Amino acid sequence: MKRLVILGGGYGGLNILHGLLDDLPKDVHIVVVDRNPYHSLKTEFYTIAAGTESDRHARVDFPEHDQVEYVFDEIEKIDVENEKVLMKNFAYDIEYDYLVIGLGCEDNYHGIEGAREFTESVQSFSQARSAGYSINNLGAYGKVTIVGAGLSGIEVASEVRESRSDLNIRLLDRGETVLKAFDHKIQKYVEKWFHERDVEVIHNANVEYVERDGVCNNGLCYMNDVTVWTAGVQPNYLVRELPFDKDIQNKVIVNDYYQVPSHQNVYVIGDCASAEHSPSAQLAGQQGEKVAEVILAFLKNRVPVPPGEVKLKGALGSLGKNDGFGNMLQKPMTGVLPRLAKSGVLWLSKRH
Repeated sequence: MKRLVILGGGYGGLNILHGLLDDLPKDVHIVVVDRNPYHSLKTEFYTIAAGTESDRHARVDFPEHDQVEYVFDEIEKIDVENEKVLMKNFAYDIEYDYLVIGLGCEDNYHGIEGAREFTESVQSFSQARSAGYSINNLGAYGKVTIVGAGLSGIEVASEVRESRSDLNIRLLDRGETVLKAFDHKIQKYVEKWFHERDVEVIHNANVEYVERDGVCNNGLCYMNDVTVWTAGVQPNYLVRELPFDKDIQNKVIVNDYYQVPSHQNVYVIGDCASAEHSPSAQLAGQQGEKVAEVILAFLKNRVPVPPGEVKLKGALGSLGKNDGFGNMLQKPMTGVLPRLAKSGVLWLSKRH
């Protein structure tokens, strides 16, 4: 019996599972390991933090199959030399013949004092819940600061504003404009959206340290009730500890088949794998589809076909429930259309 272990039931891991189940050889057993008993729609965590949607909105049940076993637990260590995964609470270590690592990312605090201890996050389901609890328990005119003006920071700030018109919201942006990865037209549109809704955007920010009740930026300390950190990510700490070659961002360097060159029965995808593209659910999902084809070939004793390059279809973001932005058909778009497209992508992912 061949044993395939998938670490992480996110976008990449779930797409691998779906890609295998329809044609899975009878002599293969799959073990999926995730901390949650459901697939988490991470692109919707900002709604949990803002309190505009329930948990159920951002999760999907895992598929059931006779040859698939689920282990819902935290991982203690990935032992690639002995080909097993050590669990925190599970009764025994999980051995593998093939291993897929898709454990996603976690916040990168860049060594800033107090950032880990005194900020909320949207990188995991439990962290988004904690952020939602803190924000929605604020009294009238409470102060919320979001550090980081990339896609996550923009969606959190806009959703909190739409949820709580009474709150004082500040967005600290390291650059000279929000959403530096997007077109200038989109940047101007989003800046205008925030200005019209009284969300303060501070550019060229340099957060020096964070305290329980404040954020200090460029020598000026802002009194604050809740701080949400969206200022960069890094691969999961379990991946950073692995004895594999990594790039400057601590992502594992893989070959054209998403294998670790020194351990070719180990595959790495998503936020943990070195790639030319920025981390995203779309990237992880496409890599998962490609890895499923490669693994299926090996399971059937065939020579795998090189999966080819990932071709991303653009990026979409929301500004509350009725407004948005994104690159669609290779063109920057703003307003209702990209927001509807984002809702459509969510609808499809829930009915995968």
